[in-house]
Amino acid sequence: MKKTIYNIIAIAIVAVLMPAQAVAGDFWDSLQVKARVGYNIGGTAPVPLPRSIRSIESYKLTPSFMVGADAEHSFNKSFGLLVGLRVENKAMKGSVRTKAYHMELVRGNSVMDGLFTGMVDQNVTEWMVTLPVHGTLNVSRVVKLKLGPYISYVFSRKFDGIASDGYLRQGTATGPKILIGNVEGEWATYEFTDDMRRLQFGIDLGADFKIGSRWGLSADIDWGLTGIFKSDFKTVEQTLYPIYGTIGAFYRLK
Repeated sequence: MKKTIYNIIAIAIVAVLMPAQAVAGDFWDSLQVKARVGYNIGGTAPVPLPRSIRSIESYKLTPSFMVGADAEHSFNKSFGLLVGLRVENKAMKGSVRTKAYHMELVRGNSVMDGLFTGMVDQNVTEWMVTLPVHGTLNVSRVVKLKLGPYISYVFSRKFDGIASDGYLRQGTATGPKILIGNVEGEWATYEFTDDMRRLQFGIDLGADFKIGSRWGLSADIDWGLTGIFKSDFKTVEQTLYPIYGTIGAFYRLK
């Protein structure tokens, strides 16, 4: 009797495991695994630009690289689901001319808060780990479209700069006027690094282009839905969104 029960249990286990193994095997066989590298181009900016930012005076490319990998499961010949992991740097250097732009500035031992009119040089650097989740669509044998959300954890960050060639109205637009020069010692500085958020969310839209059996090129746009600063940070009145494009290449490992 016991032997019969053991046989029934063994047959039941095999009956359960065989389909599971088949499904797991099919799932693994359908996966494509790719390694990726890329270069990020973009910046952090309010959308739309406020009237207090009168013009963009300069923008400099920075070393902003991405490395990562992703795995894609195909549901059929057209649609799939891609999950990735990448380490990347999003940085920018730029200058804008402002009028009555709310700032907190430091010159010497003095901290000044008010409305600044003049030149603002900005340096932003963020190192992060990003997890994208994309739906994919095979448009042709060589073109694949990707769309989906991402979440990033920022593990290293920096936001600072210089205000120069203008003046600050302390407190309000009619407050005391403090002249800000354009040489060291006369200009003012700012740093809001500690006010930057660690978690960022956004949407990614991109495309992969095959150029061989394993190699290909890619182009993506990451649009941050959360600003780079914490929600209780009010010194910069506008929300600054990280908006970056990535030009890259990939190699199919599997």
